[in-house]
Amino acid sequence: MERHVQRFLNKLSFASITIATFILLALLIRTPQTCVPPTASSNHLRFPRSTCDSSARSYVSLEKKNRRLWLTRSFRSQVSSYSDFFHSLQSVGLLRNHSKVLCVSAGAGHEVMALSEIGISDVTGVELVDSPPLVSRADPHNLPFFDEAFDLAFSAHLSEALFPWRFAAEMERTVRRGGACVVAVEECGDQEVRDIVALFRNSKLLGNQNVTLIGLRMTRITMR
Repeated sequence: MERHVQRFLNKLSFASITIATFILLALLIRTPQTCVPPTASSNHLRFPRSTCDSSARSYVSLEKKNRRLWLTRSFRSQVSSYSDFFHSLQSVGLLRNHSKVLCVSAGAGHEVMALSEIGISDVTGVELVDSPPLVSRADPHNLPFFDEAFDLAFSAHLSEALFPWRFAAEMERTVRRGGACVVAVEECGDQEVRDIVALFRNSKLLGNQNVTLIGLRMTRITMR
């Protein structure tokens, strides 16, 4: 009697394993069903938010994204503010149309566009995250440029640098002898200005002036 029971259990176990194997194979072979229409173009679809989200999402080109951004009131306002800032450098002879200018930590490129719009033909903007075509990706602490490659280097983000002394040294290195380094920092007094100038070990202070830039009260520090 026990032999018959054992044989029955063995057969039942074998049958269960066989059925489970067939089910697993069927699941692996079967093509998963989604709600995305088979005729939909893959060029105009993003990954669905869910299995039933098949609505097509149009691809927006970089050129179109930039055009939308550059035409916003906020962007244009900041570009206008930087234009006024750089016009003041032109008025004292530090900036000319043929000058080669480097903008360090240029963000979305407001200052790069401003310089181009006032007639500076050779402008390079760098940032940790690129924003083409105005700003290329580069580490401000290790700039990928030859020594004395620019006539003027500018930054409004020195205070945000991880290593300010290295940031300043790289700005100096890339500016030719007789060129200028210009930084805009939060409005400060004479002692703070001296502390900032001390970071630029190979430059001398030309002057400092309190200015309004992109709606903020700042101090412009110019060194040569």
